[in-house]
Amino acid sequence: MDDKGSVNDRRMKLAQVTNLDDLDLIEQVRKGNRNAFSELVRKHQKSLLRLCMRFVTDINVAQDIAQDSFIKAFEKLETFEGRASFKSWLFQIGVNTAKNKLRDQLGKASSIETVEFSTAARAENALVENAVGKMLRFEVDRLPFKQKTALVLRVYEDLSFTEIAEIMNCPYDTAKANYRHALLKLKEIFSAHADFKKIAFESIHALSEINQKIMEAE
Repeated sequence: MDDKGSVNDRRMKLAQVTNLDDLDLIEQVRKGNRNAFSELVRKHQKSLLRLCMRFVTDINVAQDIAQDSFIKAFEKLETFEGRASFKSWLFQIGVNTAKNKLRDQLGKASSIETVEFSTAARAENALVENAVGKMLRFEVDRLPFKQKTALVLRVYEDLSFTEIAEIMNCPYDTAKANYRHALLKLKEIFSAHADFKKIAFESIHALSEINQKIMEAE
């Protein structure tokens, strides 16, 4: 087959998987179709990289974590049972990979619960798209790892508590409690900090956002 024929053949194979859902793509991968996994990567690489950027500030490190996560996902794909969505399963791998990366950088596992949690410079959520954004992100960085993870997955990724529990490998109530504790801590800081109070008069909806999210977590 000439080069033109090879290119056309590859295009046809890619076209065959483009409109498949994740479960069908996974089935195709298990049958030996590597183009199907490439399609899974294409569909989820942006959201996975965005998640990784919540843990590290260096884009190159975040890309390494995302790439390692996809490699692990490919190697472990036979263990995927479909009880959770592929995205949740992939995010679980991503969170664990990021956690291990941070642990390696710190050199001691005991520090993982207090490691600073870096949020992306261009946060999408309205909670940080206001006058208190920088200060709020700073306080998010200081939250315990599990609380920060629950907060990020809920607020920034808009996942359900069922999905968060799956990703964090913990009970539903634990995922919800970590999220709620994170919000309560932010509210406590927001209410007590003089600078927050001053800015709050200029952007009072930020505190309302926190209150609303705490009510939703009840």
